[in-house]
Amino acid sequence: MEVKDAIALAGSFPETELKPHFEKLSFRVRNKIFATLSETDGQMVVKLTPEQQPDWVARIPALQPVAGGWGRRGWSTIDLAQIRPEVLREVLTTAYCNVAPKSLSGRYT
Repeated sequence: MEVKDAIALAGSFPETELKPHFEKLSFRVRNKIFATLSETDGQMVVKLTPEQQPDWVARIPALQPVAGGWGRRGWSTIDLAQIRPEVLREVLTTAYCNVAPKSLSGRYT
């Protein structure tokens, strides 16, 4: 998947804002990050819960826990070159719903 397409997809959720986050782009809803993206290497990091993460890792080889404590909290990295757009949409929907208020995420659950 192309980086520009991943940016458009992540930015398509209601009230999503794109802001810088260190050397990456972050996707936020009401200032809570649900994904970040490194445009230089095509790696996206998404906010899953520790309970959700094992199922996604088992299902999608392109998705792996981030190393260290952040990964134990559910943060997971995705290699965009190895994921289909419809699967990325599913993962991003989950990440978005993990941080968005129910008034916004309710349409996806």
